[in-house]
Amino acid sequence: MRIRIIFELKNKGAVLPFHHQKQIRALFRQVVGEDYLTDNQNFNFSGLKGQTKVGREGLHYFSKYVTLVCSSIDKEFINYFINKLFDYDNILLGDLLLEPIYVEKEVNDREFKESMRYLCLSPLVVLNTDSNEKNKEFIHPTLDKFSDFLYESTMLRMERSKLYTSQEIESFYKFQIIPDKIYLDKIHKKEKKFARIYTTIKQGRILEVRGYTFPFALYAHPKVQEFVYNCGFGELTANGFGMPDFVDTGHITKEVIFEKQINSKEKLKL
Repeated sequence: MRIRIIFELKNKGAVLPFHHQKQIRALFRQVVGEDYLTDNQNFNFSGLKGQTKVGREGLHYFSKYVTLVCSSIDKEFINYFINKLFDYDNILLGDLLLEPIYVEKEVNDREFKESMRYLCLSPLVVLNTDSNEKNKEFIHPTLDKFSDFLYESTMLRMERSKLYTSQEIESFYKFQIIPDKIYLDKIHKKEKKFARIYTTIKQGRILEVRGYTFPFALYAHPKVQEFVYNCGFGELTANGFGMPDFVDTGHITKEVIFEKQINSKEKLKL
C-alpha cells in the first residue's frame, strides 16, 4: 500500500540537497530505529514534494505543506512508522522544520496487468555491489543486460519477502523492461542526462551508485507488478531508490486515514 504524509513547513525557504534520500532514510532510522529497518526491507519512499526553487545549496522549499510518499507491501510496517512519526511534534529534515499533519492512503482501483507503464519518482538503481566502480557502470536501458539485472534483483527480493511460494517465483519468468525511446531521444537531443551518480549509505559506509530516471513499460506477471509498485523497483529501494508511479494516475484516489489530534492518544490501525 502507498501513503502520502503531509507535513506543514515551519521555515519557508529552508533547503534540502537535490537528492535527499539519505536525509529521509535517516528520518526513518530516527523514528523506528535501525534494527526495525533492517528487519523490514520491503518498503520504498520518494523525495520530498513541494513548491521549490533551485539554489546553489540545493532545493529551497516555499510551499506551506510538503509531501512524502511511502510504500510497502507490509501494512504493519506502515502502521508502526506512522504511529511513531506522529509522536513527534516537529521533525528536522535537513534544514527543514516539519510538523506531521495528516496521512492519505492512495487507493488504486485499477487491476494489475502483464503490461504496465511507469515513471520514476526516484532514481532506479540496477547494480548494488561492494565496488563503487562497478556500481557506477553505465548500462543503457535498451540493452537486455539492463532488464536482466532488474529481473534477478526483483526475484531475489520477492523470494526474501517470503510472501510467495517457490512455485510462484518460478512462474514469474516473463519479465522485460522497455524504456520510453521517445523520451530518451528527446533527452539526448537536449544534451541532458537521465543517468547520474548518487551517494547512499550501506552498512555504515558511503556507497556510490548510478541511478536512472525515465518512463518505461514493464512486462511481467501481475503479482510482480504489484510487488514493484508497492515495494520499489531495483536495488536499494529501502534507501529511497526506484520508486515507480503510474504514467496515468487517473485511477488513483486519496483517502485521509490519519490526522493529528491535539492531546489524543488514539493510534492508527490499518
